[in-house]
Amino acid sequence: MSVRQPSAYRPTKPDIAVFVSGVTSMGLEILAGRIIAPQFGSSIYTWGSIITVFLTALSLGYWQGGKRSGEASNRRMCWLMLGTAGYVAIVVYGSDQLLLSASALPLPARYASLPAVLILFGPPTYLLGFISPYAAELSAKEGTGEASGHVYALGTIGSIVGAGATTYFLIPALGIDAIGLLFGFVLVGTALALTLPALAPTPAAASVAIALLLVVAAGIGPVAFDHRGDVVYQTQTAYQELEVIDNGGERTLYLDGARHSAMDLDDPDRHVFEYTRYFHIPMLMVDDPDDIENVLFIGGGGYTGPKDYERTYDVDVDVAELDPEVSQAAKDYFRLEEGENMTVHTKDGRQFLRETDKKYDVIVLDAYQKDQVPVHLTQLGFMELAADRLTDDGVFLANIISAPSGAGSDFYRAQYKTIDDAFASTYSYRTSDWGSVQNIEVVATKADTDFTEADLAERNERRDLGLDLRTEIDASLDPPETDDVPVLTEDHAPVENLQASTVGQEYVIERTGEAETKPEPASIAVGSERDDRARPAPPLEFESSIPGSGPLGSAPA
Repeated sequence: MSVRQPSAYRPTKPDIAVFVSGVTSMGLEILAGRIIAPQFGSSIYTWGSIITVFLTALSLGYWQGGKRSGEASNRRMCWLMLGTAGYVAIVVYGSDQLLLSASALPLPARYASLPAVLILFGPPTYLLGFISPYAAELSAKEGTGEASGHVYALGTIGSIVGAGATTYFLIPALGIDAIGLLFGFVLVGTALALTLPALAPTPAAASVAIALLLVVAAGIGPVAFDHRGDVVYQTQTAYQELEVIDNGGERTLYLDGARHSAMDLDDPDRHVFEYTRYFHIPMLMVDDPDDIENVLFIGGGGYTGPKDYERTYDVDVDVAELDPEVSQAAKDYFRLEEGENMTVHTKDGRQFLRETDKKYDVIVLDAYQKDQVPVHLTQLGFMELAADRLTDDGVFLANIISAPSGAGSDFYRAQYKTIDDAFASTYSYRTSDWGSVQNIEVVATKADTDFTEADLAERNERRDLGLDLRTEIDASLDPPETDDVPVLTEDHAPVENLQASTVGQEYVIERTGEAETKPEPASIAVGSERDDRARPAPPLEFESSIPGSGPLGSAPA
C-alpha cells in the first residue's frame, strides 16, 4: 500500500501579508488596553470601546477592500503595510497628548474613551482590513470558497499569535513604545518582502523613511514636563503600568496613572494621607486588641498599611497581592521586608480566601484597578466568604472611593448594602469634610454589635493603639439610604454604572500636614461635565499633622 506524502506548504506573499496583518491587528488591540488604561481605566466600557472600534474598523476595511479587490496587487498591499506602520509611529509619539485632550471632551464616563480609541486605532486597523480581501483576490486557490477559507484561517492564526505573544511575552518584557516600534518594523519588513525580488525604489525609500520615523517616535517621545515629579522607576507589569515617582520629599506609587500609595522619605512612618489612619478603627471594635493574632490585607500596593500593622501591633500579617511586580517595587522602593510576621501571597484576594482555611481577626480590603475595586471583590459572595474567614470577634474593613451622599454616592450605598447583607453590623466613616468623591471606610463586624461614637471614644481613651482616633470616630456616617441601589451579586454587579454617577464630581483626599485640602479633578469617572454640588459639607475637625504610618498601597490617592 502506498502512502501519499503531504505536499510541502510554501506561503505566498499574500499569505504572509494576511498572517502579519492578523498578528499586528490583534497585537495592537491588546496593546490598546495598556495605552488607554492610565487615562480612562480598564473598565468594561474601556474594553467595550476598544473591541467595538477594532471590529468596526476591520469590517469597513474588509468591505472597502472587497469592493476594490480588482485592483489588488502585492505593491498595493505593500503601501497598505507602510501606511499602517506610519500611523503606528504617530500612536507611539502622540498617544499621551491625544489621551489628555480626549479626556476633556464632554462625554459621559462610559463613552469617554471612545474618541481616543477611534483616533488612535481606527485608521491603522481600517488599513489592515484591506489585506484579507486583496489576498483572497490574489490567491492561487481554486474557487472563491477555498480562497476565502484559506485567508480566514491564516488571518485567524496570525491573530492568535499576535494576541498570545503580546499578552504573555511582549507586555511583560517590553515597554509600550518598544512594542509599537516592533510592530512597526514587522509591517515595514513585510512591505519590503512583498516587493522582492525586484525592489522598487519608491517603496524602498518610503520603507526607510517610515523606519526612521518609528525610531524617532519611540526614541524621543513627546517633550513634556511631568508635574508629578521625578520618575524613579517605571515598568509594564502583566496587569498594569507601574511607576514610582519622587516629589517634594514624598515617594508615590502610581498604577495605570492613579496614585496607590505614598511614603514620606524623611519620616517613613508618617501617614501621608489621612484616610489610612481609619484602617485602625477595627482595633477599637474587637473585644481585646491584645488577642488579635492574624490580619489579612487584600491589596498590597506600597505595603505601608500592612507594615503599619506589623510595626504597631503584635500580629501576623498576610497580604494577598495579585501583581508580583507591585510587591517587588514595595520591597525595592517602599521598605517592605518579608519576615516571620509578614507574608506576601501572590494571589487574587478572593482566590486566596477561597483556598485558605485560616481564620483572621481583621481583614482589610484595599484592592483597586486604577480607580475602582475589582468587580469580583465587591459582590455578596466575596463578602460572605470574608465573613466566613473571620473569627467570631472579627472585623472587616473596605476602603472605597465614592461620594458619601447625593451625586456620586451610588457605589458607596450599593457597597454598604452588600456588606450589610453579609455581616451582622455595619458602620461607615467619611475621610473628608468635603461633600465630593473621597475615600469612605466601611467597617463591619461578624458579631452583632451596636457601637456608638461614645463607646468607641471611650475605647480609644483606654486602648494604647499608637495613635489617637478621636477625629476618625467623629467622622462616622449615618446608615445611607439604599432602597434605590442593588445588592451586588455574581449575577448582577453593575459597578461601572454605579460609579458613572461620579461624572463631574471632584476627588478629594485629605493629607496630613496641610492646613486645607482642595478637591482635584475627578479620577474615578472621566468627563468634563462639572457639578457645583462638590462643595464642603459641615466641617469635621481633622487633625492636620499626626505622626503615624504611610498609606496602604492599593487605594488610588
